[in-house]
Order: sequence, then structure tokens, then C-alpha cells
Amino acid sequence: MLTETPRLRLRPLADADAPFILELLNDPDFLSNVGDRGVRNLQDARRYIEAGPAAGHRRHGFGLCAVELKASAVVIGLCGLLRRDTHPDVEIGFALLPRFRHQGYALEAAQAALRLGTQVLGLGRIVAITSPGNSASIRILEALGLKFERLVRFSEDGSESRLFVLEDPGVRG
Repeated sequence: MLTETPRLRLRPLADADAPFILELLNDPDFLSNVGDRGVRNLQDARRYIEAGPAAGHRRHGFGLCAVELKASAVVIGLCGLLRRDTHPDVEIGFALLPRFRHQGYALEAAQAALRLGTQVLGLGRIVAITSPGNSASIRILEALGLKFERLVRFSEDGSESRLFVLEDPGVRG
């Protein structure tokens, strides 16, 4: 999946993105809101890319992408569509490095991922899962038009998450 917005480019992750992945996945906010992915060094980061986002792209034709600034090609975050084994729906996900938050990048990237899902892939339902206290992500999801549906338990530790849903009755996916 390669898509662009006025300021951003979403592209598949590559091995060269391992230092970024190591930094992002060990950010305290990522750890508390998304979870510990066990990425402690560059080898773990490369393994994460290969087993997660790269495998998703191969299997489904979409997955998490690197979000980079078009002007500088600096990677600032992750965003994309995922299909997990833990639930049946396609999910949108996003995370940015702290220094790039609160600048509208997450919303801009997520809008591009939603357009891809609804207009290119023809998905009629896209969900998002967030921790109950993640107010920044909740605001972005609501701005995207997703609606809170219910509390769910998809994580291995059994903790509750908030399930948000975007349904387009005009699309059959």
C-alpha cells in the first residue's frame, strides 16, 4: 500500500525502518496504550516488521505502513489497516513518535488509510480498538467518523478495550 496526502507518504515498512520501530515500540505511551511487543533491539525490530506488517501486506494486500513526511522522508509513525486473528474485522491503527503528535499527522494518515479501505478495498466495516483512557486516539477516531460500539476483551491479558466502528451501508465488503 502506497498512498500520499498533502504532507505525508504511507509506504510499506522496510528493514531500514528498524531503528524507528525500536524507538516507537518502546515509547512509554505506545507501551501503555498499545502494549509491549517485545522489541528490545534492532534484530527484534526487523523481526517485528517481517512477522507483522510485512506479513500482513503479503497475506492481505494491506497492513501497517511507515508514515513519513513527504518533504524530508523522515519516518514519524505507523498507520494502516490490519487483519488480526483475534477478531473478524479489518482494523485501522496508528501511532506516532511523541515529537510528531498534536500536529494533525495522525488524523491525516488515518484519513488516507480509511479512504484506501473504503474506496479501493471496498470494505463496508472498519473498526478500531483503543484503551479506555487513550483520549487522544479516541478524539481522532471520532473525527474519522468511527462510533463507540462496546467494550471488548481482545488482548492476551484480558484487559478491556473500546471498540469503535465505521460502517458504510452502501458498501459491501
